[in-house]
Amino acid sequence: MLTLEDREEISRGIAEGLENKQIAARIGRCASIVSREIDRHGGRAEYRASRAERAATTDRKRPKARKMDDDPYLRLVVVELLKQGWSPQQIAGRLPIDHPGEEAVRVSHEAVYAWIYALPKGELARQGLALRSGRTRRKPAHGRVAKAPRTAGMRWITERPADAADRQVPGHWEGGWEGGLIIGKDGKTAVGTLVERVSRFVVLVPLAARNAATVSEAVIDSVQDLPGTLRRSLTCDCGSEMADHAAITLKAELPVCFAHPHSPWERGTNENTNRWLREYFPKGTVITNDPDYLQAVADELNNRPRAILGYLKPKEVFAELLTSGIATTG
Repeated sequence: MLTLEDREEISRGIAEGLENKQIAARIGRCASIVSREIDRHGGRAEYRASRAERAATTDRKRPKARKMDDDPYLRLVVVELLKQGWSPQQIAGRLPIDHPGEEAVRVSHEAVYAWIYALPKGELARQGLALRSGRTRRKPAHGRVAKAPRTAGMRWITERPADAADRQVPGHWEGGWEGGLIIGKDGKTAVGTLVERVSRFVVLVPLAARNAATVSEAVIDSVQDLPGTLRRSLTCDCGSEMADHAAITLKAELPVCFAHPHSPWERGTNENTNRWLREYFPKGTVITNDPDYLQAVADELNNRPRAILGYLKPKEVFAELLTSGIATTG
């Protein structure tokens, strides 16, 4: 902040006819700060150090009203989306899309965070709000040696079709079955995840058991009704649950490739999706295989706007893929 001495020096510099950058050099400040100070307090013709100091002191003491507090409608919209599990960034990016003619319904994600953090203790819980928790930093696996997988007939991710890497062609999926599987209490329950790489569309796969036959049949049931152009490849981890991958390739006409051992970044979309799913399936809880419940969870995730999609929703992008020429003609 500028001091009274700084402002007096600015006033003297103006009287001497100095340029802003010369004044700035005198007081050791950036020229843009001097320029804004002068413009804010009457311009060169009206600038007075004492008056500028009084105005600045008053402005610093004045409580700053937050936009979220001033606008009940904006607050209502934001709170409703927070209750749906949207992040402040998703909300800020999506508002211009859902409210194109309402310029007042705009807020930055920083403003949403500031409003949340300013709430009295316990108010967040009272309103039924919760920020999506960030996962803890993954610990590096120093010295861990990748073991050779025991699954026969594997094709590595390097053999995946070339058009899968740039996310320009739809129909390439990522799946989690061991490292990416959402596992419930005592390892007795689980749900599989499939994520389409272009749209980030999520399909949850109910699993009655964690064996290869059950997993392969569940995957086949989940994808077999999709058009062929949306069944180009599936990249998964090296878990034993995928030992029957040949059945998926044959029956669902969905070629299966494998990420390298201990390389979760090769299935980054799937890893991120599983982190979000932990909001619905906390560690240590029993995971249901009720297809209706899992579909409801998938619908909610697919209804969240994504920054990577220009704040479109995965369901919107996937619907476009289903009807577009690229999905119907290949």
